[in-house]
Amino acid sequence: MSDSPLFASYLIGLREGLEATLVVSILVAFLVKSDRRNRLPWVGLGVGVAVALSVGFGALLTYTRTSLLADYRDQELFEAITSVAAVCFVTWMIFWMRRAARSIGGELREGLERAIAVGPVAVVLFAFLAVAREGLETALLFFAAVQGADSDTGPLLAILGGILTSIVIGVLLFATAVRINLTRFFTWTGVLLVLIAAGILKYGVHDFQEAGVLPGLNTLAFDISGTLDPSTWYAALLAGMFNITPAPSVLEVVAWVAYAVPVLVLFLLPGRRPAAPKPAPETPAPAQQAA
Repeated sequence: MSDSPLFASYLIGLREGLEATLVVSILVAFLVKSDRRNRLPWVGLGVGVAVALSVGFGALLTYTRTSLLADYRDQELFEAITSVAAVCFVTWMIFWMRRAARSIGGELREGLERAIAVGPVAVVLFAFLAVAREGLETALLFFAAVQGADSDTGPLLAILGGILTSIVIGVLLFATAVRINLTRFFTWTGVLLVLIAAGILKYGVHDFQEAGVLPGLNTLAFDISGTLDPSTWYAALLAGMFNITPAPSVLEVVAWVAYAVPVLVLFLLPGRRPAAPKPAPETPAPAQQAA
């Protein structure tokens, strides 16, 4: 993989971070408006534990890859499995967000209301679960997106920059009259994430081939190294964002196309709206019935 997957890392941090920030903003706004500010530390504790768990999960993935797996084949197999898992998670996430975006606020407020009725531990647990899913997805997706990078510093700074940007946006949405079209934002970032996920899947297939699980490592679909020089900035950008490389194997190309095309089509299809109820037949007036 390219040593500069900066945009992909930034987008992952921005997209996942904004989802988590919106969740926290909804919880905080509910407590403030319902005059329950004394419950804010409980929500903060749950969010803090979720963030710590996510960071720990990312560190565990890195430690497993670099320290626990000494054999090259095992390392490639581990990277392949985490790549496939990341693709599954991100696919589920973008479709879930598209479906639940309009109702998530009400569901969170209702869930927090029930947790408050139970007690402090329930509030901490509710806030933890609301944020932990986003955090674990972020850690797994980031790990899969930057596998093979020569340095962790650039991608790490990029994802932190995306998360900080999402926090700034969330604060502006919460504290001011600033409004952004979240539907359009999640649609465009969803399209980019599908392409990034397709690249991660392609990388996973390459790792399976490196590990000897799948054949065809040296069976190239094409070789445009003479046209797309890997040392150029635009080649590094394409490789870092979408894992588009100048000499992929046949299976890598098949995996990329087989995932990206149908998922993009399904994601961009307009959501179905419930059919309007048919008007009831008019009841004739009593005078008409008598006639």
